[in-house]
Amino acid sequence: MNAEFSLFILFAVTVIGFLIADLGYFNRRSHTISPQSALTQSLFWIAVSFAFGFLVFLFLGRDSAAEFMSAYVTEKMLSVDNLFVILLIFSFFKIEPQYHHRILFWGILGAIVFRAIFITAGAYIVSQFHWVLYIFGLILIYTGIKLLVEKKEEHANFHNNPLLRFVRRYLPFTSSPHGGKFFAREHGKLYATTLMMVLIIIEATDIVFAVDSIPAAFSISRDPFVIYTSNVFAILGLRALFFLIESVVNRFHHLQKGLSFVLIFIGLKMLADLVDIHISSLVSFAVIMAAFGATILLSILFPKKI
Repeated sequence: MNAEFSLFILFAVTVIGFLIADLGYFNRRSHTISPQSALTQSLFWIAVSFAFGFLVFLFLGRDSAAEFMSAYVTEKMLSVDNLFVILLIFSFFKIEPQYHHRILFWGILGAIVFRAIFITAGAYIVSQFHWVLYIFGLILIYTGIKLLVEKKEEHANFHNNPLLRFVRRYLPFTSSPHGGKFFAREHGKLYATTLMMVLIIIEATDIVFAVDSIPAAFSISRDPFVIYTSNVFAILGLRALFFLIESVVNRFHHLQKGLSFVLIFIGLKMLADLVDIHISSLVSFAVIMAAFGATILLSILFPKKI
């Protein structure tokens, strides 16, 4: 049994164990997550992720650990934009705060499955057609420029959302109170509730965001193990991060500029292979951390004017 396989078994046991404990014990009843609890949970998931990164360093080496941490931090920062959209979705459908955790749990579980599919497919495509990496690089540069010039409010408009119209057309929904359930039976017929509609839209939103995050991960590492584990650890901490998002996003208003810079940098890093320029994993990690650190510091030193 090689080191990577052993680490993957540890990873799978850890993730499955925490997911079961989360919904089966700690959050089996619907309730609102307090900011203090959200902060504690966020720090816990960050600590678990860093601990796993340290194990990667011990068993797979310095470069793999640098790739893991770079992919983890990049995915985490990309997720902030995703969480902002989820916040808009909850607000649009007027979902009660005590049900946010339940929707996010199943949304994240779906994201874990879809990321596995996308990363496996991406690894196969890259192994067969190396030039696809350059397309990934162009996608990241385009996304980075787009993030630099657009406003966050442009990410979501559900009044004329085609997915919303499609779902309503083919899946019977009830407007009755959902009571925290995804399906409800009325007059002997099974209907999907508003919670189910929100879950579908959140899953679709994550797939759209994966178009950015998966190429970003492949620009940092070619190892599916590093890409998948870093993605999943970043995703697992999203629920706790969501309950801090309202205050965090407003305070760290330069974060989007930092994310834009990082996406352009890793896109250019990928294209640099065309002219035989190689940027090491450690240098990439240093640049990514410096960019996010600088944007957070600038946000604190120059707070947003209200």
